[in-house]
Amino acid sequence: MPQDREHIRSWIGLISIPGIGRVTFRRLVAHFGSARCVLDASHDELRESAGLSEKLSSELRSFPWQERADEELAKADAAGVAIITEDDPEYPGPLLNTPDPPLFLYIRGSLLPEDGSAVAMVGTRTPTHYGLTVTHRMAYELASQRITVVSGMARGIDTQAHKGALAGHGRTIAVLGCGIDTAYPPENRGLMEDIARTGAVITENPFGTKPESGYFPARNRIISGLAAGTVIIEAAEDSGSLITADYALKQGRKLFAVPGNISSPTSRGTNSLIKQGALLVETAGDVLKGLHIYEGGRSPVASDLQLPPLTPGEASVFKTVTDEPKHIDVIMAESSSAPGKLSGVLITLELKGLVKQLPGKYFVREDH
Repeated sequence: MPQDREHIRSWIGLISIPGIGRVTFRRLVAHFGSARCVLDASHDELRESAGLSEKLSSELRSFPWQERADEELAKADAAGVAIITEDDPEYPGPLLNTPDPPLFLYIRGSLLPEDGSAVAMVGTRTPTHYGLTVTHRMAYELASQRITVVSGMARGIDTQAHKGALAGHGRTIAVLGCGIDTAYPPENRGLMEDIARTGAVITENPFGTKPESGYFPARNRIISGLAAGTVIIEAAEDSGSLITADYALKQGRKLFAVPGNISSPTSRGTNSLIKQGALLVETAGDVLKGLHIYEGGRSPVASDLQLPPLTPGEASVFKTVTDEPKHIDVIMAESSSAPGKLSGVLITLELKGLVKQLPGKYFVREDH
């Protein structure tokens, strides 16, 4: 059942008053019984009974909260955005069961009960080819198994996680660090529309909130809070993704990390997490096993790729090609292939959709 509009209006009105944050909001509502009762309280009640300062009590009594709330609701109606409060029965249970859930969720698309077993995937904004490939593949496999993928729609790993989930014809949720009327980064506007059609784009921030740096750490607690587990894929030692990892642990959620090249700066954060106890994962099946979604063994998505028929020579070469770009000379040495035959084998593997050539005669496995 949809929430009462006047209830939402009073919540928006109360939080719009300068000086009222989440902590003060909850304390006042607990004291008076509802947001509307807070708004209707007298100056003396606010000062003497609730213990507000003279300044905040005066602000609360004089602020035009009705006008602010009506403007916000009108924008939501015009944009087709739903606004739910934390006491709404449709509010996501996993997120509610965190130390500091958002008071509101602005939603484009829909949140569904099956999102309760979601997996968050985050990482660096400047990934390597390896990071992009692993992210896309893992998100694709999770989505194919009807697991919702949650991320922050940032450049790099986040974007690839959303794209992988969409490619797997599954659900994905994008959590914004700005207002829901802002596409950030701008080049992801089309991706944002695609996500809203089949999953959800959400934020706790009101309309018009700009994507300023201070909003993103708070956004990260929502990403991890929506998920049963969080996977970190490529993160430098000072990466914002490690904030998400910290939130996941504080929220009592499983933390996973994909190991990376020890020489790569973007792997230092993830490798450090593994040293500190994060579960090392290489496939979506590892994640599902860690969450006990597939009890007692291997997940179907962790099985080997169904490869087309390969000759012994093709199989030998394919085995040496990885998700990290590798020069043809290295492939030749590792596969013990004759120079004259290797180029032909690699072309055949390209035609079979198994490898891809990059500039400079580097080769990687093709993303599936």
